[in-house]
Amino acid sequence: MSRFNWALKNPHIDFVGQRWIAFTIDGLLLIVALLSLWFQGLNLGIDFTGGVVIEASSSKVIDLTHLREQLHKLDFGEVAVQNFGTDKDVLIRVQPSSKTLGQEQDVANKIKAELGPDYKLARIEAVGPKVSSELFQSGVLAAILAVLMIAVYVGFRFEWQFGVSALLSNGHDVLMAVGLYSILQLDFNLTSIAALLMLAGYSINETVIVFDRIRENRRKFKRMELGELINMSTNQTLARTVKTSTTVALSLIPLAIFGGEALFGFAITMLWGIISGTYSSIFVASSLLLYMPPIKMGQTTKAEGTKGAVV
Repeated sequence: MSRFNWALKNPHIDFVGQRWIAFTIDGLLLIVALLSLWFQGLNLGIDFTGGVVIEASSSKVIDLTHLREQLHKLDFGEVAVQNFGTDKDVLIRVQPSSKTLGQEQDVANKIKAELGPDYKLARIEAVGPKVSSELFQSGVLAAILAVLMIAVYVGFRFEWQFGVSALLSNGHDVLMAVGLYSILQLDFNLTSIAALLMLAGYSINETVIVFDRIRENRRKFKRMELGELINMSTNQTLARTVKTSTTVALSLIPLAIFGGEALFGFAITMLWGIISGTYSSIFVASSLLLYMPPIKMGQTTKAEGTKGAVV
């Protein structure tokens, strides 16, 4: 363990020299996410589609076939009934239709009455189509503006090259998380938007740590090549990045396991986002600086090979 700690505190990894491997892996994952979004799309939850969702549990094993027949008699249109967690828990979804339009709360009350006292209701949600449409537009706009404003702040706090890099890497992390929702067909709802916003904040925090160290080091080593400067700065912050990410991930695992259906998608998205965000902070964000105009600090020239520009 002591040897591992020493290696973590004193790494000498050539992140810049291996950037093409990292870019290739990252590019392939991004293509998979985009293809899934193109062909499968998102599994929009009730917050964004409207309708009724009820989570219920029973002391006995639930006969789904019998329950479907009961609810079908209510003539609400398409009703999905499925187990979640255990065979004593059931999730009921009533999709929006002309028969339920504007009557979502009445539909929820009728289902509640049909289930009777044998079922314990853990969650009831009824959302109209107009509200759901507005929520979807507002949620997407909030996520986009968050990424843009973060990039503006980073560009103002450091220099515009850092802002562009932050925009690309942070937007990449959010898009990868959205892709996960599409691939696994998890419910995409308001909780998902919250997860994306938290992920954007966490990802940029890790990226800023590396950027700040680059800025500190370039003041000390004005003649050092940018590629070498990025390697040194990333290695110096690696222990902090790994420990922080591991700690956050460990706190999310119980949430994914015991948080129930409502929090499962949130926790899984955050776990994937931590992996993706840590990866992009180490391999992507800083290396993108190599492909931008040289950062003005002292005398600058151009260098050949994987080292990039000289600062």
